[in-house]
Amino acid sequence: MTDQLLTIRQMCDAYGVTARTLRFYEAKELIAPIREGQKRLFTRRDRARLKLILRGKRFGFSLEEIRQLLDLYDRGDQQKTQLQRTYAVASGHLADLKRQREELDDAIDDLTEQLKWVSDRIATLDDDTKDQG
Repeated sequence: MTDQLLTIRQMCDAYGVTARTLRFYEAKELIAPIREGQKRLFTRRDRARLKLILRGKRFGFSLEEIRQLLDLYDRGDQQKTQLQRTYAVASGHLADLKRQREELDDAIDDLTEQLKWVSDRIATLDDDTKDQG
């Protein structure tokens, strides 16, 4: 699969995406398959870009951020600018994810305490009902 061209179906199967997703990324100019009539053929470059798009989305990057980072590839500086910008953007996303995790941990702790209180209250009411019965 190194230099061969893949059809849209092969891309969908290989990367677990839909044809609609691939057409959307093409419309957003994130990938640029070869067009032969209605047929789309995806190059090794398209596959590499799709991997980066999917990874970026997983990490919370917006499509615009992904596009900007991908566009830096062709600057001719051995990807130094692209790597520096990716590092900066990714560092910001990592900080956001850590903050979100802390917020989730706090919410989980609070909910756990509330559930314990409710459980204790139910047990107390059950004891009261037994004593009255």
